[in-house]
Amino acid sequence: MNKNSFLSNLKWIYTVSSRFSRVDRKSKSAATSKLASLGICFGVMTLIVVMSVMNGFQLSFIDAIIDLSSYHIQAENLEQNEVDSINDLCRNTKDFLCISPFLEAQTLMTSEYGRESGAVIRAIDPECYETDRGFRDQLIMKNGYFDLEEENSIILGNKLARNLGARVGDTVNFFVLSGSSDVSLLSSERKFIVTGVFTSGYSELNSTYCYINIRDGKKYFGEKVKPVYGIKISDKDDDAAKITFLKKIFPNGKFKSWREYNKSFFGALRIEKNILLLLVALIFVVVGINIYNGMRRLVFERRNEIAIFSALGATNSNIKSIFIMRGLTTGLIGSVAGVIFGLLISVNTDFFFTAVSFVMYWLQYAFTAITSPEVLSSLSENSTYALYATIPARVFFKEVVMISLFGLASPLFASWFASKNILKLTVAEVLHDE
Repeated sequence: MNKNSFLSNLKWIYTVSSRFSRVDRKSKSAATSKLASLGICFGVMTLIVVMSVMNGFQLSFIDAIIDLSSYHIQAENLEQNEVDSINDLCRNTKDFLCISPFLEAQTLMTSEYGRESGAVIRAIDPECYETDRGFRDQLIMKNGYFDLEEENSIILGNKLARNLGARVGDTVNFFVLSGSSDVSLLSSERKFIVTGVFTSGYSELNSTYCYINIRDGKKYFGEKVKPVYGIKISDKDDDAAKITFLKKIFPNGKFKSWREYNKSFFGALRIEKNILLLLVALIFVVVGINIYNGMRRLVFERRNEIAIFSALGATNSNIKSIFIMRGLTTGLIGSVAGVIFGLLISVNTDFFFTAVSFVMYWLQYAFTAITSPEVLSSLSENSTYALYATIPARVFFKEVVMISLFGLASPLFASWFASKNILKLTVAEVLHDE
């Protein structure tokens, strides 16, 4: 088949399919087609929004963990000259950003009010707040200042501070200290003054992490404890190549990627995302079934025309393509509309969640006013939606394309299966039915 013949054939298929659509506007099949387009639009829109919001949550968590806890690369067994060499790389290249020493131990922390909470102590160089931009951006000070210059000063996560009942200026104690050496396990003499309270994009860090000066870390953890060096790179996905590069230069060093830390957490995030994808994709399955039933009805309604086309010399493939074109049109309209609405909501999630919070509050207010007016004064907007509004959605082009193709594939396959029965219709069968 040459190009002109193919285009002519395609034009004929499109023309016949369009005329069928115009004639069927008042039929049951037309209503089914409109509902199918609406279902695909809703499915595509929902899937784009869900995936974008989920991407925002996941990447916010990952960024917070990398910048405040795991770093992109962790290095051990480095000599001071090797650390200096990496510092030179950070100053002279764009691939490496900074290197920061730290010590870490676990503790049972007590406040002067007698409250207790488990915590992770991260002893760091105070200068990292200035030299490490990612650390500074993720560590948002809620109260006080990032000040670890004074001896025995400490900065607490906001949830940890709340659990202890501690505020800026209060005293806390590392009563139980584990994961260190050359120090007593139990002590009431490790007292620290709270100089600041921070928050981050990851709740687990807010409830367990605290920071002290690395000088105090060596003092209380033991002089024999060797520091671990956290290395930041410009592209977190290039960690494997950078580790290979560092191992060639420093063969005695031990290097680990951020992917090796919190494996279970990152795996749970992927599973959660896949489950959401599967659940929302079921929408397309339901829409496909509806399209299949509607297309079978349309085939039956158009059995006369099908028989006539066949008698006039139209091939079975051409006749079948008429109905597949109908399904393609349905999917295309729904997918394009779904992409547009999905992207509009995704780039305005703050407005969307704020609006949802407002509507939910007033619905709850109206219901409470009718059922229990005495508790109206205690009502407040759901803080969860306010949290959602602060997390930017992350839209990935590949995911949008995949979702759009999914929306197109659903009606296409449904139309193809429904039109298979077209080949069984003959002029004699049509006349017999008449």
